[in-house]
Amino acid sequence: MSIIARHITVDMYKCKTACFDDMYALQATIKTLLQESNIEILSFASQMMPDDHIAIALLFEEGHITVHAFPDLQYVSADAFLCEEDAAPEQVFSSIKKLFKPEKTKTTILKRGDFGTNTDMKPKTKTKVAPLRRIHNTGSKVVKMLTKSKNDTKNK
Repeated sequence: MSIIARHITVDMYKCKTACFDDMYALQATIKTLLQESNIEILSFASQMMPDDHIAIALLFEEGHITVHAFPDLQYVSADAFLCEEDAAPEQVFSSIKKLFKPEKTKTTILKRGDFGTNTDMKPKTKTKVAPLRRIHNTGSKVVKMLTKSKNDTKNK
């Protein structure tokens, strides 16, 4: 056994969903998504936190999932800890990502209990931007470049 578990953290930005409106509906939806992935939930809890974000924790035999949804920021942070060497936490989150429909996601995967070398301990981070957001960002960069080259020409 080279590792004990896999841990994934996912940051989802500019989420476009009405799920933020009802904590209990959000909890029920996430529970259903996990059950459809053949994950048997042992216990769960949800709480509206003092800063108006929704916290949901689900415990199952293979590990846990936590979700923190910040409606005002259209932001969701979530993590899954799966106590299996060959676990695929990315698959668990694919349906959760579809639920929130974020414009941008940042995913970090950690090998927990990795008894290998120190070089093996670096987390793998992947950022993904929705296609429309990418086009908008590119357009802004082009405008800035054109404005800068126009100003450089005037200054000569």
